[in-house]
Amino acid sequence: QVQLVESGGGLVQAGGSLRLSCAASGRAFSTYTMGWFRQAPGKEREFVATISWSGGNTYYADSVKGRFTISRDNAKDTVYLEMNSLKPEDTAVYYCAADADTTWRIQSREGEYDYWGQGTQVTVAS
Repeated sequence: QVQLVESGGGLVQAGGSLRLSCAASGRAFSTYTMGWFRQAPGKEREFVATISWSGGNTYYADSVKGRFTISRDNAKDTVYLEMNSLKPEDTAVYYCAADADTTWRIQSREGEYDYWGQGTQVTVAS
């Protein structure tokens, strides 16, 4: 079992930056593929980014490519999402997720992840 706790959300002006963190507790974090998803009001949850267990492979949604960076520190059992050049359309609740399968592949669907955090709100004001 893995518990995930997101932090770092808040209110920011358009063009600003935020860094989200997701701290994991439980066993074998360093072997998990991790992902970030987001859900805007009235919309379905959507994929944002994913990173392999080693950090050597990443993949991003087109909507955030070039602006967001996913990274991880396995010594701290934490995954990060650095968000730059934020836009009002980035406003959403951001969730981190973990997949216990160690095989790297691009995982952009919710059903591919085993564990989820409770989410952190990001609001981008225009």
